[in-house]
Parts: sequence; structure tokens; C-alpha cells
Amino acid sequence: MHATAFAPPPRDIAADRPTPGIALTANVAGQEGLLPPAALALLVSLHRAIEPERQARLAARRQRQAFFDAGGLPDFRDDTRSIRESDWTVAPLPAALQDRRVEITGPVDPKMVINALNSGAKVFMADFEDSTSPTWHNLLTGQRALIGAVKGDLTFTAPATDGVPGKRYALKPRDEQAVLLVRPRGWHLDEKHVRVDGAPMAGGLFDIAVFAFHNARALMAQDRGPYFYLPKLQSMEEAALWETALSHIEATLGLPHGQMKVTVLIETLPAVFEMHEILHALRDRIVGLNCGRWDYIFSYLKTFRRHADKVLPERSQVTMTQPFLKAYSELLIQTCHRRGAHAMGGMAAQIPIGHDEAANEQAMARVRADKLREVTAGHDGTWVAHPALIPIARAIFDEHMPQPHQHHVLREDVLVTRDDLIRPSFGTITRAGFEGNVEVCVRYLAAWLDGNGCVPIHWLMEDAATAEISRTQIWQWLHTHDLHLADGTLIDDALLQRTLAALPARLGDHGKLPGGARIAEAIALLDELSRADELAEFLTLPAYERID
Repeated sequence: MHATAFAPPPRDIAADRPTPGIALTANVAGQEGLLPPAALALLVSLHRAIEPERQARLAARRQRQAFFDAGGLPDFRDDTRSIRESDWTVAPLPAALQDRRVEITGPVDPKMVINALNSGAKVFMADFEDSTSPTWHNLLTGQRALIGAVKGDLTFTAPATDGVPGKRYALKPRDEQAVLLVRPRGWHLDEKHVRVDGAPMAGGLFDIAVFAFHNARALMAQDRGPYFYLPKLQSMEEAALWETALSHIEATLGLPHGQMKVTVLIETLPAVFEMHEILHALRDRIVGLNCGRWDYIFSYLKTFRRHADKVLPERSQVTMTQPFLKAYSELLIQTCHRRGAHAMGGMAAQIPIGHDEAANEQAMARVRADKLREVTAGHDGTWVAHPALIPIARAIFDEHMPQPHQHHVLREDVLVTRDDLIRPSFGTITRAGFEGNVEVCVRYLAAWLDGNGCVPIHWLMEDAATAEISRTQIWQWLHTHDLHLADGTLIDDALLQRTLAALPARLGDHGKLPGGARIAEAIALLDELSRADELAEFLTLPAYERID
């Protein structure tokens, strides 16, 4: 990558001293330019201000999950009824985020950043979370790429092949680029390479603080933010903690309060019962909510992992037309538009199938149907994983949403109850569905352990969220008594062992697969996680121990 060069900090006494309280346990080239003393001081102050409450919020998650495991059900909160029933709106939306009809997402490597910003989408979400394997190299390379993108001088040259120079990538003029949003890691993820007062700091705080330190003032001058997507919130208190963190960063960097704008992904089952409250907690800076459908399905599975009456069928049958997912998306639209915020639709994960025209047309027809469902329901925009899907999604939204958004679609017809949001969909678990879950988990895990967090598998772009669905389904199916495949085969450990044993031969030449050298390690880890008495909260937590 060729991008912005980093000068060392000015040579003064302070620059020669280690920042008290912080230790970096890894090192890559250029690190000093990315993490100068002033940035480290911001990380220290932010950690000390936020970490005690972050740990309290994570403990509250565990307590709530214990309630669910004992048979409890999520519901709307009595103590926040006044927030839901009173009239208020969020702060006015910035001009750059008025029209978000098509957004593309992807990891933060330089080539992806350039291609996504040049893609023709309205927004690019640069993802430090579900599509980035958080090696120290990946994180700092991503931060460096985003600094170059904000300055406008980011370029990338692909490696030469057989003596032929690699292709050079460069950014289009700024007025032709997508608006940049950054997704940090969720509250549950540590950054083990940065320790403050002996403890790892929150990965998401590291991601946002470093990005803001380098880019906030430039983005403010461009009327481009900084803007963020906040992932995996489970409660209004977790949203309020982000408000505290962002206000702290603004005050430290001398930014106006509310300068940093956010969109929140509603991708956990507990959060869908607190959407008004989450908007209210962030009302000075929030611009919308997003239907993070894949993580939402994962959260449904995890929330009800001990509920035998709420086992879902195989992943391919759990579509947004299922009643509990339809209720979720329509309630999100109603909630956002009542409060003056965008209601963003979900991800189309399909990848064009270049070698099979008929199969490709079937896949693209599914994309069109999904985007038509979203825009006619009242969504203000949607997500795609591949640039080739942008024209498809944009054409549908242009036809049905000629204005920048459709906040006027209030969906007062929507009446969603607690039971509507938790009612399971019914279907089957086929042998192909079981084996497909195993394959996706193993292939994704192998790639993630090898440093790649976004992996094409069977013409779908898989990230941590989709792998979590597969992994959690396997665990729940194995731990639910007397569950069978559609052909009558008992789902038990013997079936899992046969499937794992047959997988290497099924995959063929591992050398052609992302992370192929780590297939055996991924199989062993999936086996361990699937047979454990307790479901691991997140796949990435035990996997993170195995990288760097």
C-alpha cells in the first residue's frame, strides 16, 4: 500500500517519555505515527472513564442470559414506558446522511476501502468488527488506510504476477465517493495488544478513538462527520455508555458536542425491545437504526439456546418473510420514523455467479425481491456486500423512493407484540443444511485464524455474523433432546463427528481455500465449541486467543 506517510511526533520531553498507564504488547512498522503520545493519552483517559461501566454492562448481559436460560422471556420494559409513549425526536440529520439508499460494507484493507468508496454506493461502512480478523497488523493497516482515504491520497498497487506489474487503485474525486462510516468492535471484545493499568482496553474504544484522533477535524471540515455504526448493543444502558464515550472523545479533541454521529445496528433480540430507549439515549447524535438481520438471527438462537420450543430450522429457511423477522423490521421502521431517524434495511450477501447464468439470475432475483420488500415496507436504505449488487438495489430504491428517504411512511398500521417478536419460524433441518453449517463454520474459522474476516463461500459473502448462526445452530441442535434431520437421522455427537471427519475430503485441495493451512485447527475448535456444555457467547472470543 502507498498512503499517507507518518511523521514522528515533535521532539520534546513529553514525546520521549512513555505514556503513563498504557502498554502496547505488539509492534508493526509505522506504529509510532499511528499511536503518538497524545493518542495514547486519549486511550488511557477513555479507558479509565468507561471500563468500570463496560464491565458492569457485560455482567448485566450475563445476568440477563441466565434469566433467559431459566425460561424467562424478553419483553418491553415497564420502567421506560414514558420514553416510548412521550413525543420527542432525535437531532436533525446531517446533509451528508440524508440519502443512504444503498450502502456497501466490508473490511478495512486498502484495496477494499478504495473500491468501496469508488463503488457508487451512497455510504461505505468500513468494518473493524464482523468482517475484519483483528490481528494487530490488520487493525493498524486499516487505520492507516482510513487516514489516507480521509486525506484523499490513499492508493494501492497489487503485487506483480509473473513479472506483470500489479493493478494500481486510487480514489475518485471526493464528490464521487461514498460517505465513510466506521464500525468499531462491540462492547464484548477486548483489544489485547493495548493494556491500560494492566487490563486490556475495549476493542471498540480503541477503534473509534484512534480513528477520531487522526480524522475527526478533517471530516468535520468536509461536513462528513465523523460517522460511525455501533454494533451489538443489548440495552439503552449500553447505548448511554457509548454516549459517554463519544462525548469524552469530543471533549478531549475539542469537537462540538454531537459532532460524532452514529447509526445503531439492532442486531440483538434484547435490543429490539428497547429501540425507542436506544434512540433516546443517543438522541443528540443518532441518525438511524439498522436491521442487522444476520446477527439478529444469531442473537435469537443464543437468547433461546435452552428453549426447546424455539429451535429454528436450517439457516436457508430463516428469511425476512418469516413472521418474527417481519415484525422486527416493521417495528424498527415505525420506531425510527416516529423519532425522525432513518430505518436502514439489511444485508444482501449474494456474490455474482459468473460461470452459471441461470444460477446467477436466480440469486439476483432473490436480491431484487428482498430489496423490493424493504423499500415498500418503508426502509430508507439497504446494504449490499458486493459492488455488482449496487445497481440492482439502487434501481429498486430509485423507483419506489424518489425522495432522499421516506420518514413520512409512519407505518401506524404496525401493531407488534412481545409474542410476535419471539415466535419461532418452523421448517426442517436437512442433511445438506447440517453439513452446510459445519462447512461454513470450519472454512470461516480457518480464514479468520489466518487473518481474513470476510470469506466468499458458495457464492455468499460470509462474515462473523453468518458463521455465528451456523455455529450456534449446531450447538443448539446437538443440545436439544431428540432432534432429527428431515431424513430421520438423530442429531447427535456421532453425526457431528462423521460430518467433521468427512469434511477435509469434501473440501478438496485446502491450498486453494482462504486459511487452508488452518482447516484442521478450525475443525478441532468447532468440535470443542459444539460439544461444550455451555454455548460460547461469541465465536470470536476463543478464536481471538489463537491469533497474534
